[in-house]
Amino acid sequence: MTPAELSRTVLHAVCRAVEDDALPGPVPERVAVDRPRPGGRGDYATNVALRLAGPAGRPPREVAEILRTVILRTAPGSGIAHVEITGPGFLNFTLAAGRREDARAGLLRTIRRAGTRYGHGDALAGTTVALAPAEEPRAALWTRTAVKLLRTQGAEAAVVPGAAEALRPVPVPAPVTAEDLYARLGPDAAHWALLRPAAHDRPYTDGEAARTLLVQRESNGLFLTRYAHARTRATARAAAQLSLTPAETGGTDSTDATDVTDVTDATDVTDGTGATIVEEPATALLTLLGDHPAVLEAAARLRAPDRLARHLEHTADAFLRFQETCRPLPLGDEKPSAAHRSRLALAEATGTVLAGGLSLLGVDAPEHL
Repeated sequence: MTPAELSRTVLHAVCRAVEDDALPGPVPERVAVDRPRPGGRGDYATNVALRLAGPAGRPPREVAEILRTVILRTAPGSGIAHVEITGPGFLNFTLAAGRREDARAGLLRTIRRAGTRYGHGDALAGTTVALAPAEEPRAALWTRTAVKLLRTQGAEAAVVPGAAEALRPVPVPAPVTAEDLYARLGPDAAHWALLRPAAHDRPYTDGEAARTLLVQRESNGLFLTRYAHARTRATARAAAQLSLTPAETGGTDSTDATDVTDVTDATDVTDGTGATIVEEPATALLTLLGDHPAVLEAAARLRAPDRLARHLEHTADAFLRFQETCRPLPLGDEKPSAAHRSRLALAEATGTVLAGGLSLLGVDAPEHL
């Protein structure tokens, strides 16, 4: 069960509860399903009960219990193993093991098919957004980037003189000009300096913050993100030389799926194709890849490109940790296995997400670094 399918299942439960007079309306247009917050439980969670509590005139936990009962009654065989109510009224869902594996394989297939447009959707279709032009360097870039993000979600967005909505992040300190900034940092570092900090934070345009952007070390988020992308591409080139192909499309030989000799203290699970993905390091990376569409939507709705930049940074860090523990390529005389093909598919998907996100920020995603 994918997040979209789970969202539809919960929305159907809301409709049934309203139809059965168990819950007063109205029915929302959509239900947001996300990963649980830190300390949460299960695979996915939704705050729909908290949203419905006010209009329904009921406590959130009571609304959550009504929905939990309807979901368990009306969605047998859906792949939901457990539904739990936590906190003030969050619904937390744990998927059946097999469905969780199917979801992982489905995620990798979805990313491969969508390419760098993965995460683009129609959440804002039918919405028209006009942003006011800006002369200040950071506001001008912030505005152009917000337009691109809005368009990824189906909005009709443009920069229009006289528009009421103006984006005003903390400006570049005087007397720095756009020309000075681009000449000193180059376009990639300049874009990261202006877009990575939140709108209410100072841009990375002077002092140690700016110098760090030109240093090739992992403490530099720009370098980390571009380096991780370059590593995914290098992995793909090396795999091609070995005639090793990704595994998420199926058809792999499951007889070698347990050949995971380079990992200790981790739980192995199949990715739904007979291949093996190592649970702990892979799950963190898979979660971030699965969250990418929601991050893009939030960045568009909030006009907040910094959210995308931070997400790419976290994804890059998770990939490098994954690669350290779970080698996508055989080492020495090691025989290529289904585990390698599965890891290769995950590396390929990561590279796709990083390339697409960097492009939206106006940052180059190099093949070599």
